[in-house]
Amino acid sequence: MTNRPGPFGRTLCAMITPFTDAGTLDLEGARRLAERLVAGGCDGLVLNGTTGESPTTTDAEKARLVSAVREAVGDRVPLVAGVGTADTRHTIEQALAAGKAGADGVLVVTPYYSRPPQEAVEAHFRQVADASGLPLMLYDIPGRTGTRIEPDTMLRLAEHPRIVAVKDCSYDFLGTQKVLARTELAYYAGCDEHVLALYAVGAAGCVSTVANAVPGTFAAVLDAFDAGDTAHASRLQLRATALIEAMTGAGLPGTVTAKALLSELGLPAGPVRPPLLPAGRETAGGLRALYEELVSGS
Repeated sequence: MTNRPGPFGRTLCAMITPFTDAGTLDLEGARRLAERLVAGGCDGLVLNGTTGESPTTTDAEKARLVSAVREAVGDRVPLVAGVGTADTRHTIEQALAAGKAGADGVLVVTPYYSRPPQEAVEAHFRQVADASGLPLMLYDIPGRTGTRIEPDTMLRLAEHPRIVAVKDCSYDFLGTQKVLARTELAYYAGCDEHVLALYAVGAAGCVSTVANAVPGTFAAVLDAFDAGDTAHASRLQLRATALIEAMTGAGLPGTVTAKALLSELGLPAGPVRPPLLPAGRETAGGLRALYEELVSGS
């Protein structure tokens, strides 16, 4: 048995944004990385998310990145562009620009810092969905935004024809199941440690930071589950635990660890932009060792 299909693929990578050593946008590196991710098992890419350093890239850079990656991958996989800001008007502008640049959908985070009440959260998403014309993936990550999308709000938003998916970083497994049980929203695990658990209760797949380095890992987990070999799926998920923890749970942002590991592997990455700081040599070496351990056991 396979899960309900997601509108943007099943195994999506939250792709980093490569920069040159001087800190400028590395479009050739982005093309190369996107090609590697698709060839390695990702059937969708999320660009300009937090892992893509959206807080420190300009609107023009975001549009250029989408265009470059679309040129590289063609129509082989869907592209979802992060467009969320704390300003509804600016979010709509970015959504329209993403569509013109070639995005197939948009990822919209809850407005951050201002901590809007649920009525305002709902209105924000509806206005973006009405204006953009693209399928919309809600991004529920209250640990970063300060405001979650409550399950009841999700149920109402699911009625909108263009609100079709959720990237779930809520850490509320019960709330997630309530929405899954009552809507057709396609849920994507946004926390790598939850990929198999969420898929097992009906999610569509994942949006993974760890996939920047190991694009085939979670595709293999979900393939095993779909084939009915749940024990093997569990083994594969657990085998990735050490790298998941080092990349997303050890106190450094996933952008920092992903870029450090990709650089160790000789892949396009480049520096992070301030206020982020690069990982130290010891951290980078540790990530490389965990990566080698994971891929050698695949």
